Amino acid sequence: MDIIYTAVATARGGREGEVTSDDGVIDLLLAHPKSLGGPGGDTTNPEQLFAAGYAACFHSALKRLAHMEKLDVEGSSITAHVGLGIDGKLFGLDVTLVGAFPTLDDDAARELMEKAHGVCPYSRATKGNMPVELKLA
Repeated sequence: MDIIYTAVATARGGREGEVTSDDGVIDLLLAHPKSLGGPGGDTTNPEQLFAAGYAACFHSALKRLAHMEKLDVEGSSITAHVGLGIDGKLFGLDVTLVGAFPTLDDDAARELMEKAHGVCPYSRATKGNMPVELKLA
């Protein structure tokens, strides 16, 4: 694989710390979510960051495919739900990607999401490692 871009981020303190990117664009405090006993407020967590990255990447792959197939996806969106759970004694993730397509019928939207799932780098990287469900809004 020819690498065309490398993102660099550093975490300090784990889930109760911070993350920063090498260019300074990301500089965020981390904490457990309120539902897991954390403080809530204006902190984030790894699952939110993963959800944001997956949703953006998946939507980009989907838009590229739509353009190639001359499909109108104006006003579309992808929302990623990243679940953190316990599988035996280990933590694991599952993802639900929800697509909203005001300009496509449900069959075309489902087909496009399936195709995007086959080419999205996040989908390809996690294939077989965690459940990913595709849904329409």
